Amino acid sequence: MVFKNLREEIATILEHDPAARSTLEVVLCYPGFHALLFYRLAHWLWVRRWLVLARWISTVARTLTGIEIHPGAKIGKRLFIDHGMGVVIGETAEIGDDVTLYQGVTLGGTKLHRGKRHPTIEDGVIVSAGAKVLGGFTVGKGARIGPNAIVRSEVPAGARVVAPRSTVLAREHRDVKQEPQPQEFVPYGTPGDDIPDPVARALNGLLDEVQALRARVTQLEAELEEQPEPLLKTGTGPTLVRGEEE
Repeated sequence: MVFKNLREEIATILEHDPAARSTLEVVLCYPGFHALLFYRLAHWLWVRRWLVLARWISTVARTLTGIEIHPGAKIGKRLFIDHGMGVVIGETAEIGDDVTLYQGVTLGGTKLHRGKRHPTIEDGVIVSAGAKVLGGFTVGKGARIGPNAIVRSEVPAGARVVAPRSTVLAREHRDVKQEPQPQEFVPYGTPGDDIPDPVARALNGLLDEVQALRARVTQLEAELEEQPEPLLKTGTGPTLVRGEEE
């Protein structure tokens, strides 16, 4: 079974990377393949509670390949890590089959508890260079995460996520003469669930305005229904409607 998985991973690299010309080249020259070899051994030790030895092997793998995979992560078949430098896969991350990760990808967590805090990447997902997927949510089957995207919430199956233009959301104001105050440590520099999103704030403002206008229209309709019918004068003379001059 182990050798079958290795053959499948080599075949996947040959299929997806036109620069790979032979099995020998993949075995000798592809750090993504080397990182998976180390991971399989470290994970085998991890599930058997050889925790320190497993972590030491993953540390050696990071030193040699530039790819950090926690031995507690769960990785399926035919994972392709292309280039690979700077890839980080956290302890509770789960990766399905036929997933592709490019260099600089982080599958991280923004919480400090020991439970599920890293993402689940389902089958066939592609996460492009520099993307950060942060949190214990699921990226659905066949989704595509674009370069440098920061993903903080569920991604439906088959969806496309692209990185917006970088925006400065806020800046701390303080006297430059003051000593810098120590700040609370926040994993990945991302403040939990209260990150200010200007687009979300604008949409919420529009929804509030629509609700206010709808309430006003309902009030005006009720006032019109309560008013008596206009008084009409019939006969040979002109018709008189209340509010008009004769």
